[in-house]
Formats: sequence, C-alpha cells, structure tokens
Amino acid sequence: MPVPLYQAKADFFRTLGHPARIRVLELLQEGPLPVRDLLAQIDIEASSLSQQLAVLRRAGIVSAIREGSTVVYSLATPELNDLLLVTRRILTDMLSDQGELLAELKAEAAT
Repeated sequence: MPVPLYQAKADFFRTLGHPARIRVLELLQEGPLPVRDLLAQIDIEASSLSQQLAVLRRAGIVSAIREGSTVVYSLATPELNDLLLVTRRILTDMLSDQGELLAELKAEAAT
C-alpha cells in the first residue's frame, strides 16, 4: 500500500528537523562543498556531521560525489533553495507579529 502524501510530507519535514541538517542545507545553497568545508563551518564532531549527511543523502535531499579522497555534497534539487527562502520569510513574518504583540504588552504594562 503506498504511503499517503501527507505522511510523505511529514517524513520529509521530520528529516529536516535537526539544526545541523538545516545548517548543511544553508551552506550548500552557495554551491557544492567538500565535507571538510562543511565541518569547518558547523560546530559539531565529524562523526555527527557524517551521520547528519547520511540522513540527508538517504532522503534524497543532498547528493554526494567522490573527487579523489574527498566527498563533495550538493543540494539534490534547486527547489531546496526556494524552501529555505520561504521558510525564512515565514519566520520573519511570525517573529514580526510576535514583536508587535510584545510591544503592545509592554505598552499595556507601562500604563
């Protein structure tokens, strides 16, 4: 029996649900990077980065190519750039709304 679309979507978002994975995707927005460059820019152990990259690779979110002894990662599809941009816009709007509410609460408390 095929997986319902809503379940596939939930699984996809669950895969993205780790800060290191999101950071990897953000870094790969600029283009393919070798593991050593990712490791230099993400504050985690090499073994942990390797695990997170494996999760992203298994899900088909990133792709890896071996160049000699180096593994270079890239986003599997350019639409992931769009997803990250839309996510940033949504968070900006949400935080803006929260900031307005906070300002109202502070103004109310001052009276």
